[in-house]
Formats: sequence, structure tokens, C-alpha cells
Amino acid sequence: MTKLRTSNLSVCIDAVFEGVPINDALQVVSDCGISAFEFWCWWEKDLDEVIAARDRFQMTIAACCTKFISLVDRAQRDAYLAGLAESIEAAKRFDCKTLVSQVGDLMQDSDRVAQHESLVDGLRAAAPMLEKAGITLVIEPLNEKVDHPGYYLITSDEAFEIVNKVGSPNIKVVFDIYHQQISEGNLIPNITSNIEKIGHFHAAGHPGRNELSSGEINYQEVFAAIKRTGYEGYIGLEYWPKHDPAEGLQGVVEILA
Repeated sequence: MTKLRTSNLSVCIDAVFEGVPINDALQVVSDCGISAFEFWCWWEKDLDEVIAARDRFQMTIAACCTKFISLVDRAQRDAYLAGLAESIEAAKRFDCKTLVSQVGDLMQDSDRVAQHESLVDGLRAAAPMLEKAGITLVIEPLNEKVDHPGYYLITSDEAFEIVNKVGSPNIKVVFDIYHQQISEGNLIPNITSNIEKIGHFHAAGHPGRNELSSGEINYQEVFAAIKRTGYEGYIGLEYWPKHDPAEGLQGVVEILA
């Protein structure tokens, strides 16, 4: 069975190295033995600089975000799909195979079932674009208790239900271990029973969203459970360090040793 290795790790440079020049950030990431990175808003980046830094350190861009346009609002469907088309072209330019998508805030004056259906229909419309490009879109449940009050998609159960309804191999879930610990707990059973619908992970300590070694989540056990499933994708380290970033990254590498 395939096991998680350092090659499964990706570092979100916008979080772990917030405000640090990309070459300085990737030097630390590379020195820690990690060969992939990710970031949020490609449209806010100098893509030539990103590609040059990627090539300089011989790294992979594991993921970035598509544009933040609501999927639960049918009136924004065309804008979402147009933004996705732009994001696919950007991802192809730097050979990124995963796009992370938020879904929008809950519309208080609209029926929740209708918003769920809009989400499914929008993703069904997006699926052929993604399949043609060979790119996977991962929708992101977030917690509403601490970080994202008013967001629509909170539970992994609903996210997995949406993926099942869409029925495309190129549309999956990004399971953010930090967010789902806050929203629902029951991490290992929820992960292992739905691993085929998970296309990417994010990880941070809770409480605080700091290093994985901080807080209540036993990452050694969570990662061991993911290993046992044979998962071969990336785990994105998306946290804000309280200490030397290199120490935190080395700590994650040691968990996988």
C-alpha cells in the first residue's frame, strides 16, 4: 500500500510565509525536503515570477484557488464559469493540477435546498471544462464558528453528497482537517470512509490555526489513518506559524518519517 511521504506535502506560502518573497520562502521549503507548494489567488501573483521560482527550486505547484464567485447564487453562475475558465488557463500555464473552490456565503433570503441544487448544477456545468483540461476542482467546506461566519458549506457530509450528485472524477472535496475539527470532529472516520471523494487536504493546529504540533488534533494518528487508505495526493500545510517556519515544517516531516 502506498504510504504518505514528504512528497505528499505541500506548503501554502501565503499562510506559512505571509509577506515573505517567494524565493526566500521556497528556499526554506526546499531545505526542509518538501518539493511542492501552493498559494491562493493566482490573479494577484506575478505568474512569471512564480514559474521562475518553481523552476529554480525544481518544485511542483500543488494547488491554487479559482476566483471567489458564488456557486450557491444562480445569478452568478456565468461569472463563476468564466472565472473558472480563466483559472484553468492559469493553472495550465504553471502545470497545476488542482484548483480549490469556495462556494459562497449562505443567502439568507433564499431556500437552502435551492442553494444546494444551484451548487450541484454549477459544478455539473463546470465538469466538462475540468475533464478536458485534466484538472481537478476541489470544493471547500469551512468552519463558521471561528473563521467564516455566514459561509454556506460547513459539513463534509454535504460536500461529499454534492460530489456524488455531480458524478465527475474531476470534482472532489478539499478536506481541511482544521476546519472540520471545528465544524464536526470525527476526523478519521469521515476521512477514511470518503477518501475516494477527497482530492486534497489542508492542515493546521487547532485552536489557533498554527503549527500542526499545537492544539488538540493528533496529526500523527490522522496522517497514519490517511496512509492506510493509500491516498496519493497532497496535504497542504496551511497555517500561520508562531515560531520559526523551518521548525514547524521539519516537525511535519518527522511525523511522516
